[in-house]
Amino acid sequence: MILVTGGTGLIGSHLLYELCKQGKVVRALKRSSSSINLTQKLFRHYLPVNPSLFNQVQWVDGDVEDYQSLVDALQGVDEAYHCAAMVSFAKRDIQRMLEVNVGGTANMVDAALEVGVKRFCHVSSVASLGGPVDGNLVTEESVWGKSKGKSGYAVSKFRSEMEVWRGIELGLNATMVNPSVIIGPGRWDSGSGQIFGTLAKGFPFYTTGITGYVDVRDVVDAMVSAMDKQFWGRRFIINGENISHQKVFQLIACELGNKPPSIKVAPWMTTIAWRAALVASFFTRKSPAITRDTANSGYSTTYYSSQRMKDELGVTPRTIAEAVQNTVKAGPFY
Repeated sequence: MILVTGGTGLIGSHLLYELCKQGKVVRALKRSSSSINLTQKLFRHYLPVNPSLFNQVQWVDGDVEDYQSLVDALQGVDEAYHCAAMVSFAKRDIQRMLEVNVGGTANMVDAALEVGVKRFCHVSSVASLGGPVDGNLVTEESVWGKSKGKSGYAVSKFRSEMEVWRGIELGLNATMVNPSVIIGPGRWDSGSGQIFGTLAKGFPFYTTGITGYVDVRDVVDAMVSAMDKQFWGRRFIINGENISHQKVFQLIACELGNKPPSIKVAPWMTTIAWRAALVASFFTRKSPAITRDTANSGYSTTYYSSQRMKDELGVTPRTIAEAVQNTVKAGPFY
């Protein structure tokens, strides 16, 4: 039996599909308020001729913040994939992210140790890594350094990893993956899917930064491979291409049949934008559409190594053009 947390999210839903396709016995944890409709739509996107595949998933209500619900969900489970996490770059959400991401991971680790789970895979992020150590590449050996100046999300993912390392010291067979910006079918109004939602409306602007992007299917392939090959106490950067935001925006706009963004946004313009968004959020009581962290990331240049992923996990990543085509073909999930 395999347990997947975050089964209604981008990575978790794709992982469920892959595991079910392989004929695995799968249980998925979800909050009682969460809908499984989006995951069902994903299954239909990939395999419209076999809608019964989705019925192989055994859904159970629970919450990573509720320790006992995790212990209950892990009964009879040999393998656990921890995909659940909160993603936000709004300052107001920092404490909540620490509670969900760090506290939730600690609960998962402790519950897995208590129940006796044999294999554990944690989904982290490149945000938890430090700066380049090999030329201009960020690798798995990049040292975190100081937390000051890093986003609340990055801090929460770094501290979440520390909980997994603690579990490893206590005897948990665990491995970790650190994906870059993930592209794949799902919601277009949250996470990386917002890029598609924004460009679908016709968005003329772009920034000059460069970072790593990866197809969600490659993330899943890497997770399954790391578990099958039993790479305990190892982490893997999962990255498809180091590519400019401008190029990604062009690929998405063209696939959508829209005009590619042609107006380069200067840093001072985004500074005004995130400050204005912050003021507006006080009145709307919603998280700002753009924050200081997201504005800064639009201009930073970071290259991520995918060598360990290729050499040890045997994953040859798809192109970002393929990832964009797959996402647009599926359309937005609401």
